[in-house]
Amino acid sequence: MSEIPENLYYSQYHQWIKINEDEETVTVGLTGYAQEFLGDIVFIESPEIDADVEEDQACGVIESVKTAADIFAPLAGKILDTNPDLMSDPELINSDPYEGGWLFTMQPEEIENCEELMSSNSYEQFLESEEEEEEDY
Repeated sequence: MSEIPENLYYSQYHQWIKINEDEETVTVGLTGYAQEFLGDIVFIESPEIDADVEEDQACGVIESVKTAADIFAPLAGKILDTNPDLMSDPELINSDPYEGGWLFTMQPEEIENCEELMSSNSYEQFLESEEEEEEDY
């Protein structure tokens, strides 16, 4: 199983969410599991800066050699910035998903809503349950 850092929150869309030092904004990226599942990432359509998004709203697209998938907002709020390095080097998500491969930063409407996301332990259990469901098919 992929690395699951303990200091982050996780969404059902296989994203990690880090509360930034200002304690008012968050950084969002794809988990190691997600980037392994997608394979080699070739293109990112980042969310629009200054866009107001609702929780679970599709706000971008990620394309890999295998498939294309929506990028979802893990929380309601405003998109503040996107990772400019991904435009020329989308493979950063594959090589460095928890640092250089971040997707965007946002200002959540309520920073406390991060507490409703999964912890590293909960996310690990979520992955295990998904793998069990796949085995049932």
